[in-house]
Amino acid sequence: MRVLGVDPGSRNTGYGCIEVEGSSIRQISNGTLKLTGYDKGDGSLAVPLERRLQLLFEGLCGVVDQCQPHAIVVEKIFFAKNAMSALKLGHARGVVLLCSALKGLRFFEYSATEVKRCVAGHGHADKDAVAKMVQRIVGPYRFHTADASDALALAIAHAMLHRERRSPSVGLT
Repeated sequence: MRVLGVDPGSRNTGYGCIEVEGSSIRQISNGTLKLTGYDKGDGSLAVPLERRLQLLFEGLCGVVDQCQPHAIVVEKIFFAKNAMSALKLGHARGVVLLCSALKGLRFFEYSATEVKRCVAGHGHADKDAVAKMVQRIVGPYRFHTADASDALALAIAHAMLHRERRSPSVGLT
C-alpha cells in the first residue's frame, strides 16, 4: 500500500509518500511544493492566491502521478488564531480534496495529536521530535522543510493506524 501525506499551505505544501509492506515502511518520495514568488525590491507576494492554488493543484497531481499512492492523508482542521490564515489553509485543503477525488484516491485525515502520538509516542511532541522519529522510521534523511517531514509523519501515522485497525486482537477469546 502506498500512502501520500500532504501538509497543505498556501505558500508551501509538503508531501511525503511511503510504501507499506507488512510491518515495513519505506520512503518513496518527499518534498515541498513552493507556491510563492516575490517582487523585486519590496518583498510583496507576486503570485496571487488563485494562481498559488492552481500551482498547488498542478504540483500535487504531478506528485500523485509520479508516486501512484492508494490514499492521501492530511491533518484535520484546527482552529487557528488568525482567521485569514485559517481561510487560506482551508482553500489549500480543498485543492488536496479535489485532487484526491479526481484521481480516485481514498482520503483520510488525522488530528495533530493523533499523528504525534503514532510517530513520536506522545501527542505533545514538538516538530523536531516528530522529524527525528520520522528519520528513524524511514532512514536518515535531511528534510529541506518541516512541511516535508510533517507530511511523511502523516503518511506514517496512517500506516500505523491502518495496520492497528486491520490486525486481529491478541489474547481475546
